[in-house]
Amino acid sequence: MATETSVEIADEGLAGEARPLAERLTSDKAASALAAGDATLWGPEAESEASIRLSWTTLHESSRPLLAEIDALRAELHADGVDRVVLAGMGGSSLAPEVIAATAGVPLTVLDTTDPGQVGDALSGDLDRTVLVVSSKSGNTVETDSHRRIFEAAFSANGIDPATRIVVVTDPGSPMETTAREAGYRRVFTADPNVGGRYSALTAFGLVPAGLAGADIAGLLDEAAAAFDLVSADTETNPAIELAAAWAAAHERGAEKLVLADGGSGIPGFGDWAEQLIAESTGKQGIGLLPVVVENPQAPGFADAGRDATTIAVGGVVDGAQLATTGPLGAQFLLWEFATALAGKLLGINPFDQPDVEAAKKAARALLDGPDGGPVVTPALVSGSIEVYASGDWFSAGVGTVAEALRAFVKSAPSTGYLAVQAYLDRLDDASAALLRPELARRTGLQTTFGWGPRFLHSTGQYHKGGHQNGAFLQITGEPEDDLDVPERPYALAGLQRAQALGDGQVLVQHSRPVLRLHLTDRAAGLVELVKAVQDLHEERGGA
Repeated sequence: MATETSVEIADEGLAGEARPLAERLTSDKAASALAAGDATLWGPEAESEASIRLSWTTLHESSRPLLAEIDALRAELHADGVDRVVLAGMGGSSLAPEVIAATAGVPLTVLDTTDPGQVGDALSGDLDRTVLVVSSKSGNTVETDSHRRIFEAAFSANGIDPATRIVVVTDPGSPMETTAREAGYRRVFTADPNVGGRYSALTAFGLVPAGLAGADIAGLLDEAAAAFDLVSADTETNPAIELAAAWAAAHERGAEKLVLADGGSGIPGFGDWAEQLIAESTGKQGIGLLPVVVENPQAPGFADAGRDATTIAVGGVVDGAQLATTGPLGAQFLLWEFATALAGKLLGINPFDQPDVEAAKKAARALLDGPDGGPVVTPALVSGSIEVYASGDWFSAGVGTVAEALRAFVKSAPSTGYLAVQAYLDRLDDASAALLRPELARRTGLQTTFGWGPRFLHSTGQYHKGGHQNGAFLQITGEPEDDLDVPERPYALAGLQRAQALGDGQVLVQHSRPVLRLHLTDRAAGLVELVKAVQDLHEERGGA
């Protein structure tokens, strides 16, 4: 892994276009103002929100007292024979600790799903050795609360006192803090409330689960500290200024998509973390930067990216990359956070709010609270193990196969738009669903994203409604083999998962976006059928 933190703009044209924007940030002393917590950087409308969201710039110092507390708790747990860490968290509460643990090579089971099969797999692990970290900034995240209830019941059923095995990370005064203290849970960590979820990698949300799993979190803070002077300097060679200026310059010329590939960084999963940071921070007011995380630099959408996309390699320059970043994980966290906030200034948006995230949650809740989990929906057609549900005027009555439905769906996307594959499935057992991203990108010529539902709702979900309105959305849902009841709640996980998919689909349709939902009545067979249907597409280009 590279130890030097840097940004290289390999595309000379982009470098030239970025230069005046970098000069503007430098002359405005934007980087040092950001480091000092100046809430006026993004204009008067953003000042109120920014004033309570900027403590992340100095977390490499303010998070130090956590280290001893986490080490002590880990030692206590190991003394009790507890060394398996399961994390229940969504968005910023899971993406950062997952990449920290993966980079450190330590095991961490992450639950950022409502799929009963995936949650069931986590429950089937050795509960005698398990501690559950329940992580929620708001303290009322429905997925995380469901996981807590399910694990609490499972611990009790196995003769284990749940209070000894549950650790909570939340904001001070949240409903989760109240619940945890009343239940006497093993430990409650309250994080800095002046840090938004997607900027919280170096708070308790990132450090507690990763540290309990065995990651070197002190070294992570050291890496960030070493990069701080660099990214807060008011110079055009500041890598955060270079990165922000390049993103904004590309956006000005119509390249609103950032295609991310790993260029040998040694940081597995970094793209997933960066995806939330950038999409949720910039995707609003009908503009923004859409991250497209690809499998490798040779994947469709990277080497063959069009003019509507900018390619970035994390870990060093590779063929086809217009931009490249290097540096260890702690430094990369700070670099990308600074760059995203500075890009927000150049784009004219508030990088700290997420005005469109709640809509899908409200729609899902309405379905859950309705009779029998919402209305019965009739499929437009059934083919083998796949039920086809279509929303929007792009779907015609003459469509008779899944391949024809996909062909019509692809044509509904603008030629410079994008496809979003959203898989409400088990990301372990149904991992082959991720193959749909490169297959669709290769055959359509459209930039294509892939997200596991409902995880992406806490990430790119903001961009889908608030960013450039040129996406077409392919939802994949599946019939579970078994279900899991959520204790003291009138629903089971499968019902929650279904409501989340349908609720988000409703909101997208309200934004006049094409939505195609393919429901797999048999997941294994249905995925095989779906991949074959995708392979029947032949260079289907986006329409007008």
